[in-house]
Amino acid sequence: MVSIISAIIVLGILIFVHELGHFIFAKLFGVGVEKFSLGFGPKLIGKKVGETEYLISAFPLGGYVKMVGEGAEGELSEEDKARSFAEKSPLKRIGIVVAGPGFNLIFAWIVFIAIFMIGVPSVTSKIGEVVKDKPAAKAGIMANDIITGVNGKAVSRWDEMAAEISAGKGAPLVVEVKRGEVIKTFRVTPETRTGKNLLGETVTTPVIGVVASGETVIDTYPAGEALQRGTVQTGNVIRLTVVSLVKIVERAVPLDTIGGPIMIAKMAGQQAEAGGVSFLAFMALLSINLGVLNLLPIPILDGGHLIFYLWELIFRKPVSMRAREIAQQVGLALLIGLMVLAFYNDIARYIVGQG
Repeated sequence: MVSIISAIIVLGILIFVHELGHFIFAKLFGVGVEKFSLGFGPKLIGKKVGETEYLISAFPLGGYVKMVGEGAEGELSEEDKARSFAEKSPLKRIGIVVAGPGFNLIFAWIVFIAIFMIGVPSVTSKIGEVVKDKPAAKAGIMANDIITGVNGKAVSRWDEMAAEISAGKGAPLVVEVKRGEVIKTFRVTPETRTGKNLLGETVTTPVIGVVASGETVIDTYPAGEALQRGTVQTGNVIRLTVVSLVKIVERAVPLDTIGGPIMIAKMAGQQAEAGGVSFLAFMALLSINLGVLNLLPIPILDGGHLIFYLWELIFRKPVSMRAREIAQQVGLALLIGLMVLAFYNDIARYIVGQG
């Protein structure tokens, strides 16, 4: 039940943010909005305010903003034509289309900034285990030592220590540790370890053979530093999302890693139980995924519409209706195929896998 409620909250917020982007820019550019719906399909509840009917619909895996002229039968009045989406310039239509995914990315950026201001858990540089016969053990480093410096650079967090070891590129290191109240210095020559990263790529990393104790502290940051860190984190996640999509197409990342609604619900529940910061981080991550995926040049997604309007902007004429219909059918088939794959993976992972 926690997973279902958490998933509804996450998806509801992210869909609202996405559609709000389309809605605000439509209004900004003088386009009338007839419907603003969270969800697809039959209306559950709705209220009309001004010209716009605000709805919650039966199927929560998406939403839509219906603008004046879309799906209209017969001729539009001159007034409606002036306020219709189709009559706006290509640049304005591009702005309205991009606003949805753009709002998802901006929302994630704001959430990441908030997370750094609230406080993020960080693993300290205290050693929990020294692996036998590895460089650290041979140098004399012991469990419960706290690494305070690498090559003269002060460290207090595990990721800082790991980054300094990696930056050394396998060259001998001067490692400073605190043992009780005593500061000791060791010369350690890392060994290399070859393995797979998250994207399935083979990477070689210098290591010294120590395991974190798991001790954590909460790091909070002032607004300026939180802004900087939130911006970097948002950029990193966007880049990782794009690279992951490329790797999936190249089949470097297996197709069975793609997840659907059950996976989202499962992860949302786990992050909610882990605490508010984890839940916010998951929501920001999912918001970036939603934003990037919607910008893919696939007809029926925002990115597909963007291609049509860019074509019109460059060549001064719209894509023919026949070409758009074919492209929409291909896009719909691709989207349905992706959804089927995601559901199949979810069933295999969470239902059959538990059976």
